[in-house]
Amino acid sequence: DEAALDPAATQRAPASFAWADVVPLHGEGRVDGGGANGAPSASRPRPPRTARSGAPLRAAQEQGLPASGPIHVASGKMAGEMVRNVYNAQHRMPWHWPVPAYLVTKGAATGIFMLLGVALLFGLAPVGTPALVAGGLLSLVLTAATTALLVFDLERPERFLSILLRPQWRSWLTRGAVLLVAFTAWVGLWWVLEVGAAAGFVDAAFAAALRPWAFGVGVPLAIGVAVYTAFLFGQAEGRDLWQSPLLPAHLLVQAVMAGAASLLCLAPFVPLGAALMGVTVVAFALALLLDLLVTLGGEFAMPHASADAARAAAEITRGRYRGHFWMGSVGLGHAVPLALLASGNVLAAALAGLLSLVGLYLYEYAFVMAPQEIPNS
Repeated sequence: DEAALDPAATQRAPASFAWADVVPLHGEGRVDGGGANGAPSASRPRPPRTARSGAPLRAAQEQGLPASGPIHVASGKMAGEMVRNVYNAQHRMPWHWPVPAYLVTKGAATGIFMLLGVALLFGLAPVGTPALVAGGLLSLVLTAATTALLVFDLERPERFLSILLRPQWRSWLTRGAVLLVAFTAWVGLWWVLEVGAAAGFVDAAFAAALRPWAFGVGVPLAIGVAVYTAFLFGQAEGRDLWQSPLLPAHLLVQAVMAGAASLLCLAPFVPLGAALMGVTVVAFALALLLDLLVTLGGEFAMPHASADAARAAAEITRGRYRGHFWMGSVGLGHAVPLALLASGNVLAAALAGLLSLVGLYLYEYAFVMAPQEIPNS
């Protein structure tokens, strides 16, 4: 029947099995009572309640029948109790906070380099030495944090090098790791050149001549690093919400937004220059608006390709993660930063950038976690 063939016919983590406790889906360890469903575990039985006379008291139970009949359970579905998990292979969610954190740091690292490169290559604004050195350093630090989070999230972190030494080229995990290593090496070499020129160890004219080539190669690498996760998510075929064809473009928009936000956070401490600051503010505002449009209009307002994708989207907008989405992403991450930008103050712009990064993390957390709530086996 449908209950046996469709994983969504039952809950991802039901309240109980027929003969076993349920491993909690969120968090670690057991909950009240020893068993994951609140019932006492077999290893630690709860002592029976007794009256003052010493007579055992029976636990209170429901009396009579529900108003709608004897088979009315499981969120109002008729005959819901007829679909009962006797037992299942229990697994906690494999991806947690490191994945959304890695999406934010990766987007910010690549976005910084893309903005500096586009401003320089297209002559949108002069990019001075302070912006190049400080922006390059921040991009490298965030890339290192991205790599650390990626390794930390692996089931066997000590085997990270095997991804590169024994690559499986059909996997976007391998392709992404290669892109990440190439981007790190390229930006690192360019940054050393810029620091050498700033310190007088390298001829400034030589560094200026190589700069367009450094950005000409580095910007495509940055775009690849920013969007490859969309194809990695696409290979997780059991999570339908991650199969969105908008995801590569959405990640690119988020990278521009996060990169501009990071540069705005640098502005109170590093002289970016009025022209580059203006380009950064415009890029940040446009990316905020476009990201909000793609999120609300594309990812959630459009009909979804499957019931599982629609159910995961509902978890984000109306379910467990609605606070992360509406108050965190839409409110704190978009509406408040746009209002702060209108002031024209450097400190307000820096605060707007910081809040947008917080909002981006909250959105990514909901986007990564919600599809894992949906049973796929």
